[in-house]
Amino acid sequence: MAIPSLTNQVNKGVGLTNKNSYQWSVSSLNLIVDGPYRSASFSVSRCVSQKFSDPSEPGPGLNDASTPAQVHKQKDSSIVRILKESNSLLPHVVLASTLLALVYPPSFTWFTTRFLNVLFDEFDWYYAPALGFLMFAVGVNSRESDFLDAFKRPAAIFAGYVGQFVIKPLLGYFFGTISVTLFGLPSSIGAGIMLVSCVSGAQLSNYATFLTDPLMAPLSIIMTSLSTATAVFVTPMLSLLLIGKRLPVDVKGMMSSIMQIVVAPIAAGLLLNRFFPLICDAIRPLLPPLSVFVTALCVGAPLALNIESVMSPFGLTILLLVIAFHLSAFIAGFVISGLVFHKATDTKALQRTLSYETGMQSSLLALALANRFFQDPLVGVPPAISTVIMSLMGFSLVMLWAKREK
Repeated sequence: MAIPSLTNQVNKGVGLTNKNSYQWSVSSLNLIVDGPYRSASFSVSRCVSQKFSDPSEPGPGLNDASTPAQVHKQKDSSIVRILKESNSLLPHVVLASTLLALVYPPSFTWFTTRFLNVLFDEFDWYYAPALGFLMFAVGVNSRESDFLDAFKRPAAIFAGYVGQFVIKPLLGYFFGTISVTLFGLPSSIGAGIMLVSCVSGAQLSNYATFLTDPLMAPLSIIMTSLSTATAVFVTPMLSLLLIGKRLPVDVKGMMSSIMQIVVAPIAAGLLLNRFFPLICDAIRPLLPPLSVFVTALCVGAPLALNIESVMSPFGLTILLLVIAFHLSAFIAGFVISGLVFHKATDTKALQRTLSYETGMQSSLLALALANRFFQDPLVGVPPAISTVIMSLMGFSLVMLWAKREK
């Protein structure tokens, strides 16, 4: 009788790898030969059971019933997982907030007119606490060494600066010029497009980088902080060169903005992560859904407040020009950084980071400058539209690149 061949078939069928399992299968097969045929099913099932049995962890058929504590733990882990993965909903939430702001602007105007104006006297400051919270979330998920490592990449920091204050202004001048010469729009519209290209980077680019490449977030923060700090000198010079009007920028206000929006929240997150790790572990699952909600407010509120500018007679043409401007900036940052850093081990991550830095800028600062220093209200229309388009395009890239990485 071909017992060895039958043994091999059983072993192959159930994948026996354990010595004890093998011995048990042989003894069971002996029962098949010597005993009645009905013992065959019993022996094979025992082989399978023996294969999956382990003294340290119960297999199928053993302890199938979960205790209430285990069920509760599984539910808790499921909730935590859902909270952590809520960032994947960000593009959909941004799109929904945009549509809601278009259909019913009061759904977002409360964000500035009722709550934040109590905290901040000027309209321009409503972004401060919201962006500060996003930077706090970045700090909680970072370490001091991450920022120290970012300072060791001066070439990348310089490339980000060039993207902000060289590539972007050139694109702004080009689209601002053709808006007048080719599309026949008023010169104030062209000035508004150029003004958008003169301002510093947007803090939302830091959060976008964090969602796509978390290890690059400190580098992105340093790039944006540097461009914001030096904007008090660079923005007036660029506005004089491109528009022909020197726009003074409040040095004290700019530095205060950096402290409130960037330095203080990130420092708080880093300190909390270092000295109170248990608290960080407790609040970390809650940060993604809250960040998604705050980002939706940051996108919907500017659109709701500037809905008249978007719906102006020149709105559609300006919208297309602003889209082309930002799209060109995103592409330029991605392509040029790929050529410069093609030998780097993290080229793709650098390309995405520099694309965000070049394509996303502080359009709210441009809007504030337009409202303060230009008598023609049309100058503020491109910055108002840019605030929305920049956010939508940036977080659309987050969705695209995050899916590719997965």
